[in-house]
Amino acid sequence: MNGRGRYLGNIFIERLWRSLKQEVIYLEEITDGFKVGRVIKNGMTVYNAERPHSALDRLTPDDAYWAGLEKKKVA
Repeated sequence: MNGRGRYLGNIFIERLWRSLKQEVIYLEEITDGFKVGRVIKNGMTVYNAERPHSALDRLTPDDAYWAGLEKKKVA
C-alpha cells in the first residue's frame, strides 16, 4: 500500500476479527493450538459462505463475489 487509505483497510480487518472472536472463538473452550486452527478455519468458512452481511444486501461474501463475476462475464 502507498499509505493513502490505509486506515480504511484496517477498519475491515478489525470488524472481521471482532466478529470472529465474538461469534466463534469466545464460545469455544480452547485447549491447544490445533483446536485454535480448526475453530478459526471453521469460523472463517461460516463467515464467508453461510453468514449473510447487511453491507452486501444480505448476501454471503461468496455469493456476492460470484455474482460480481457473472456480471463482468455478461457485460
